[in-house]
Amino acid sequence: MSSAENGKQASLPVIAITMGDPAGIGPEVIAKALAHKEVHENCLPLVVGDLKRMETAVRITKSPLSVEQIDNPTGLKADRTKLYCLGVTALSADLPFGKLAAEGGEAAYQYVKKAAELAMAGEIDAICTAPLNKEAMHAAGHKFPGHTELLASLTHTPEVSMLLVTPKLRVVHVTTHIGLLDAVAKIEPGLVERTIRRGNTAMREVGIKQPRIGVCGINPHAGENGLFGRGEEEEKIAPAVAACRHDGIDVEGPLPADTLFYRASRGDFDLVVAMYHDQGHGPIKVLGIETGVNVTLGLPVIRTSVDHGTAFDIAGTGRADERSMMEALFQATNLAKARRVLREGKRTL
Repeated sequence: MSSAENGKQASLPVIAITMGDPAGIGPEVIAKALAHKEVHENCLPLVVGDLKRMETAVRITKSPLSVEQIDNPTGLKADRTKLYCLGVTALSADLPFGKLAAEGGEAAYQYVKKAAELAMAGEIDAICTAPLNKEAMHAAGHKFPGHTELLASLTHTPEVSMLLVTPKLRVVHVTTHIGLLDAVAKIEPGLVERTIRRGNTAMREVGIKQPRIGVCGINPHAGENGLFGRGEEEEKIAPAVAACRHDGIDVEGPLPADTLFYRASRGDFDLVVAMYHDQGHGPIKVLGIETGVNVTLGLPVIRTSVDHGTAFDIAGTGRADERSMMEALFQATNLAKARRVLREGKRTL
């Protein structure tokens, strides 16, 4: 390898890809995504998972890659013919695709745990997660609602936000994996304000100098001046918007969610702040689940994810769509490069 090639490889971010539930489509979307040369041109991908399962996924998807065991990220090379795998588990040979199992839930947990350790130690630049199955993880004794809360626990982070990204829409959530009544009770000005600020920081990190942010109301028509609901907009949301505007953030709200999502999709806003899970997820999935990406804001490490589940119904068939995984890898790469630039800039001050 020439010195120029060595220099290029050294500048590529190392992205750890957790394999997700081995009974789901995670191994297949990884095998398909890493067969695209543009992925290798932008990062050094490292699968954290199970060697034999990845070999099976490569065979099922007819991927041209060869799977190679690696013990740590320092051995990575820029090689588009290889799928480097840091083997964490030795799964049962007869573990089927498409079936919920505690073994799969335990494996998915261990992959995320290992990736978080590598990220916290500075050995990788970002984490990109394939889907896990919450029920399987619970069956294994790990009582987390999903990746977001699991990574918050592993990195000792008290509060994070979920950001969903598609080519036409970006949405950050105030609450996520809790029931609707619990979500309304949990929403309060401090949480809304912190979510707006995390979203504003994330947009600036990806190069939007003055992000335009729209904040959803909770009730239909954003309460319509007290006609609907019990004054939640004025009590829980308006003070947070006012505080952020006072500090120069370009934010509007609370606004009716139905019209806000339409306006954002046509380009009026760079980011929408949704109050609860389905308020934000519905529009995202309508506008592009195939290319949707989940980004966790507030962690000390970069984490992106596909915006789909384990799809047990098609797991093991080779039919899974890899586009969301590719987009998640590109987002992780871009965030890692942006964070590197920020670090280097601070060093020169």
